[in-house]
Amino acid sequence: MNRSCRFLFLTRIKKTCALVAAALLLASCASKPPVSLVTPLPPVAKHPIADKSQQSKVPMRGVWLTTVSRLDWPPLNSVNGSSPAVRIRIQQAALTDKLDKLKSLGINTIFFQVKPDGTALWPSKILPWSDMLTGTIGMDPGYDPLQFMLDEAHKRGMRVHAWFNPYRVSTNIKPATAAALNRTLSLNPASVYVLHPDWIRTSGERFVLDPGIPQARDWITSIIAEVVSRYPVDGVQFDDYFYTESPGSALNDSGTFRQYGQGFASKADWRRNNTQLLIEQVSRTVKQLNPNVEFGVSPAGVWRNRSHDPAGSDTRGAAAYDESFADTRRWVQQGLLDYIAPQIYWPFARDAARYDVLANWWAGVVKSTSTRLYIGVALYKVGEPSRNEPDWTVNGGVPELKKQLDLNDSNPQISGTILFREGYLDQPQTRDAVSYIKGRWGNEKQ
Repeated sequence: MNRSCRFLFLTRIKKTCALVAAALLLASCASKPPVSLVTPLPPVAKHPIADKSQQSKVPMRGVWLTTVSRLDWPPLNSVNGSSPAVRIRIQQAALTDKLDKLKSLGINTIFFQVKPDGTALWPSKILPWSDMLTGTIGMDPGYDPLQFMLDEAHKRGMRVHAWFNPYRVSTNIKPATAAALNRTLSLNPASVYVLHPDWIRTSGERFVLDPGIPQARDWITSIIAEVVSRYPVDGVQFDDYFYTESPGSALNDSGTFRQYGQGFASKADWRRNNTQLLIEQVSRTVKQLNPNVEFGVSPAGVWRNRSHDPAGSDTRGAAAYDESFADTRRWVQQGLLDYIAPQIYWPFARDAARYDVLANWWAGVVKSTSTRLYIGVALYKVGEPSRNEPDWTVNGGVPELKKQLDLNDSNPQISGTILFREGYLDQPQTRDAVSYIKGRWGNEKQ
């Protein structure tokens, strides 16, 4: 059945949307896609953020815990032929073991990937269950992983930020992936891939939502609202996947630009505005639902290079402003974020994008604002041989890691560090670095 025919079968689907909060009203999906999945929100206004001097003096000691492709969790062996009871036991034990280790290392915040693609790690009324948990999209895993994580982390005195990939629908465009998404048509809820095929594009060898479609941005906002209204999360984070393209797989949004791009001098400006609108909408919605939940973004480390913009950093790296169409500096200046966590994944000696140059540049950006700055550090590079970045292997990578943490701790504008990613804490090549982290962070007062 082709996708246009499938679309006609939506009359068979029961209502899959629900009220998630007073701020958002989800419309029925029973017959055809509604004009908008959420009611229009008021014009954006700066929300009050606690003054830095009143915020916790405890530095952020964070780690990203990835679920996409089961990179960090859940264990692959838990979905290979295990009975439901055994699978649940393996997955929960793996998670509590990780939390115990992270606690011993001095980690106080987990950035838990709850929406790795177009699926969910909680019982959502908008997204089908993630196949990362069972091997099958839409299959109930028998427990609520997000609630389990929150319960276990909070029991240990650790914070949890729900980490969302906003636009990704799948990690590849293989026929088997498309077939699996098509099979969700009979589910409640079904995948956005079959509910709204007109929103789907191919980009970066993935199925993604077109960021230029207002209803798609509303749909993303409704997902964030569902989590914030139902769970005691400490924060919400978007990663750097806004517009994501690769040389051989560009996003074809020419039709969307013709429909919505009037008044913009270029498609690039229009794209940046689309990303801006999403950040404004989500920021406002989070604060309307729960002012105590922090909203942050972890963008690429370079905003713009000085060669393109005098306000940019003295770097020559791929820039979020130009590559992902994300004006991350502007979001800080406008007070839309509680924190920003740029991914500064290069060593001090990488001349094109020096760690210290970028960390200090970002410190200057947040200095006159109430947005906190955390720095994302490349744990995944520690101990890995690299012709361009040999410092990662010198003495197990400890000297480079120490320099980066020393800078973070010495700059008063930097409020902490986040390691990418949790799975590398158990790799042989990071053993010395992990011992160093434990000695440095493990005895800090939390």
